[in-house]
Amino acid sequence: MPGARTPEANDRDLGLDFAKGVLITLVIVGHLIQYVVYRDEGFWESPCFKWIYMFHMPLFMAISGYLSWRALLRKSFTQAIGDRAMQLLLPMLFWYALLETAKLAAFSSSANEPGSVLQFLNDSAGTYWFIWAAFVSFLLVKILSIFNRRSPWILFLSVILVALAPVTFSISPLIRYTFPFFCLGVSFAQSREWWTSITRSHKPLLITFLSIAALVCFLAWRKDTYIYNNLALVHDMQSAKNVLLMLLGSAAASAIVIVLVLQCWKVGRSNRVTRFITVELGQSTLLLYLIQGTVFRLMDSIQYGELWDLTTRLAVAGILGGAIVAVALMVRWIVRDIPYLSQLVLGAPPRSACLKYQPADN
Repeated sequence: MPGARTPEANDRDLGLDFAKGVLITLVIVGHLIQYVVYRDEGFWESPCFKWIYMFHMPLFMAISGYLSWRALLRKSFTQAIGDRAMQLLLPMLFWYALLETAKLAAFSSSANEPGSVLQFLNDSAGTYWFIWAAFVSFLLVKILSIFNRRSPWILFLSVILVALAPVTFSISPLIRYTFPFFCLGVSFAQSREWWTSITRSHKPLLITFLSIAALVCFLAWRKDTYIYNNLALVHDMQSAKNVLLMLLGSAAASAIVIVLVLQCWKVGRSNRVTRFITVELGQSTLLLYLIQGTVFRLMDSIQYGELWDLTTRLAVAGILGGAIVAVALMVRWIVRDIPYLSQLVLGAPPRSACLKYQPADN
């Protein structure tokens, strides 16, 4: 199409865009399993749900850390934090405002309930917890970079301190769970050649070991292994086993999945489906996450599907998942060239501004 910007125009890593597209698809599928296919506690035992939740958010956070390194290194503290807030928090507030408006319109009685800033922050964090976790992780690592930009020991120490923090308020357990993976991504970006040289020389053995570890963790994974249930707290031997299994399983599964996904990208990069996942989904992950979070949080407020059989639930899940993707792509197409609105809704400047901008760091 004349004048269209190719994916390569801003020097993006399309392999990582493909990985992000696969991961955001799995986020939606995981929520469909939870909210539509299962309407009770049964989703905890679903093999598909278990497989997805072992790695999808940890790997997403690792990729976020890897892609954030440029901003962490090159930008001043105020510019880096301001840009990240505009990218993540501003569109989150927009979609959360839409969510609250929809809830008030559908349930007018809730308009009489008192609210507070604390309640607002808690509700928005619960709905879009990954956005807050990514922002807090970026903030912590940027603060650390002020003192020493390159030392891996500072990152390691910060992971230990965050992991040991006995805080269970709101989404703090989720931050403790994902922060190590963000730091791992930053560390890989810092010392990519060193990491690559180690993995290249022992790649077959390493992949075999990680595959076995991921399989063992998958078989041992139980309801109490999920971060939502164990809160990353250690208070006895069993809770220590649950937390250790969660972290080791997530790390091993994330490593294996990213290797497989990047290999799939190399093999099928010219395929139309692969290109769609890369360009349309992988470069719209923030918007897709915000829209699906809004939809599923709204579904928490309504009754539905009690009498549906499994076939009906699967059909509804497929339709709803397709609708979420279609709406996200339509919204992106409508607002991506409109100044201010693009930043507010998508968390990104208009495409015309992107053409003049240096390679993106997210």
